[in-house]
Amino acid sequence: MNKKIIWISLRLLILLIIAFPFGLIYVLNNGNPYTNHLADKKVPEYLQGMGYTEDDIEDSHYVEPKHVINNEFYHGHYMVIFKAEPDVTYYYGITKNGKRVKQFCEKDKLSSDGVTEIIENETMYSEKTCANSL
Repeated sequence: MNKKIIWISLRLLILLIIAFPFGLIYVLNNGNPYTNHLADKKVPEYLQGMGYTEDDIEDSHYVEPKHVINNEFYHGHYMVIFKAEPDVTYYYGITKNGKRVKQFCEKDKLSSDGVTEIIENETMYSEKTCANSL
């Protein structure tokens, strides 16, 4: 009985040692699956609550920023491009406390020469209260 427990424990330990690097590589490349799930669930609901439909949105999906963000938010963002303003990308985040969706003040704007710049000024879909992502 005792040898059986030791053998099972040893197999589990070896499995964990082998699986850990694969899990780490997945999270580094794709982001935290929990954060991804939260964003995919909460942000579309939030946008619908704001009165936006799928017809208003050109593209929207979860993105994993490559830099450190505001510690009050989960690391992953949700990017949205509206059809009426296709040169501006809006970002939404989810607060760690209360899991509320907030729009970030920083937006990406594609200029006519193809360069993307970060803007914070008011645009067509800017919300009155936004949060700084950095």
